Amino acid sequence: MESKNLWQLISFYLSTTLALLRHLVLHILTLNQSPFIIKFMDLILSVYFRLCNLSPCAVDLDDQTTIHVWVTNHRRFDRPSLVMIHGYGGNPLWQFVYQVGPLSRRFNLYIPDLLFFGKSHSKSPFRSEFFQAKCLSDGLKRIGVDRYSVYAISYGGFVAYRMAEIRPDAVEKVAIVSSGLSYTDEQRDQQLRTIGRHPSEILVPKKPDDLRLLVNLSTFKESTLNWVPDFLLRQFITLMYDHCRKEKIELADYLVQKKADPNLHVLTQETLIIWGDQDKVFPLELAYNLQRHLGKNSRLEIIKNVGHAANLESPDELNKLIFSFVIGCS
Repeated sequence: MESKNLWQLISFYLSTTLALLRHLVLHILTLNQSPFIIKFMDLILSVYFRLCNLSPCAVDLDDQTTIHVWVTNHRRFDRPSLVMIHGYGGNPLWQFVYQVGPLSRRFNLYIPDLLFFGKSHSKSPFRSEFFQAKCLSDGLKRIGVDRYSVYAISYGGFVAYRMAEIRPDAVEKVAIVSSGLSYTDEQRDQQLRTIGRHPSEILVPKKPDDLRLLVNLSTFKESTLNWVPDFLLRQFITLMYDHCRKEKIELADYLVQKKADPNLHVLTQETLIIWGDQDKVFPLELAYNLQRHLGKNSRLEIIKNVGHAANLESPDELNKLIFSFVIGCS
């Protein structure tokens, strides 16, 4: 038995190394035709996810829609399942890089690409968070994940909220980070005036300065991205945003054009709301709005000196809150 386990371990590392070398050679051969450096970094991140006991999985929901999910290799039934849902700003490899290691040691993780991000795609014309939520829920059900908690950031929080609404039998707890779900039309209009540009121009950047603006809006502390050369930022934009650019813009436009919903569904699940006190995308008042709306089943945690991207600025604090909330430990 021990020799078998050793051989499986050796085989895993050999296959990972060979895959890395193969992709490296292919990218070198196309150096002048593709965003080589960012693709290579993306590859390194995918290897890191594999070392965290995760593997990629593609789920065809029908002949129009495919969901890509990073799934735990060997599910442990003594651990809870946690679904992690990213926002705008790249695929989950980049958004959860500081969290996936610690969280993978406590949970069975399932980390999907939202539709039109990463490798998830659809021919459907629907752009609502309801459609995203239905597709993710159906995808998880197809791979045998029947009960789970959800942790989501920013745009992902809109999707997670709807997942909890349409699948109360599946979603046990909800942790939402910096998602402006509960707002008035006046609050939305004021925030758009404060930002000064249409959100889709920022969320789906075309130029290096657009990407810098997105990061500066999302973080409280000064970003090192201000010192990154333009050619690298152009490569990042090419890899993360040019793919399905039209659809990403349509997703953003759908949310911006929606009227405030005073009858937003009140979740029955216990909900943890986490917010950075320096959030410039969704101001802190929206966190209090959501807490008042959800009532006694919700709890608000505010992280000091953190902006919108708590997953990047304060991942350790975020992980502690998730551990405590979902499994009652720190």
